[in-house]
Amino acid sequence: MHVFARRGPAQAKFSPLELRELGHVPDVDIVVYPEDFEFDEGSLAAINSSNQTKQIVKTLTDWTLVDPASQSASRRLHLHFLQAPAEIVDLDGDGKVDALRTERTRLNGDGTVSRTGELRDWPVQAVYRAVGYFGSPLPEIPFDESRGVARNVAGRVVDDGGATVPGVFATGWIKRGPIGLIGSTKSDAAETVRNLVEDVDLLPAAAQPAPEAITDFLEARGVPFLEWDNWLALDQFERALGEAEGRERIKVPTREQMVEAARGLARHS
Repeated sequence: MHVFARRGPAQAKFSPLELRELGHVPDVDIVVYPEDFEFDEGSLAAINSSNQTKQIVKTLTDWTLVDPASQSASRRLHLHFLQAPAEIVDLDGDGKVDALRTERTRLNGDGTVSRTGELRDWPVQAVYRAVGYFGSPLPEIPFDESRGVARNVAGRVVDDGGATVPGVFATGWIKRGPIGLIGSTKSDAAETVRNLVEDVDLLPAAAQPAPEAITDFLEARGVPFLEWDNWLALDQFERALGEAEGRERIKVPTREQMVEAARGLARHS
């Protein structure tokens, strides 16, 4: 597997823990390329100002010192830096991927890069994009056109003047955009829920919704939903799949199958 990044090692968005775990995946060698390890003034500033960046760069740099002759795993993960995707190449016109063409980039000193015009083809059989996400606006919901998110403060949706829109909240990528790891996304969601609960608690007693108000509302509109017991059923189903093969669990791969398992409609194969 080849992973390509437009910027350099000092701009990589791994966490130190992720990289350490990556280096301990059984029967996988990590391959990096010394020519990719360029550090301009902006990179050095990032390294000197952040212990996390320093740890990431150290781990990546240590991998450049590994003797290729000592790498004997059956699988290899190649990490390429300073390479921007330019074209997916189909050499024989059969509609299948034969190579990924990348263009060498050059650091500009401020965390950005410029293309150099130097192209290279990498033989591959499949290409997976990881190029980010840009939200789409919803009717009557204030939207930040520059960032592609619902305009919000700590999950509370606000109008163009900064006033809170009552009863409207945002979480996930529509709240902050496609940044952060699972941990930061979870804390983002927790922040939104805290503010939602806080706003509900401020309502007069007569306006406080009953606990079943949400499910009643969804049922009245014919919107299908799952509850906690359904999640527990899905969890039990996946664990049963895994037990049959000596594993902790086997994840159900599609949304449709997950819903079926959660509602007790799926069958073990």
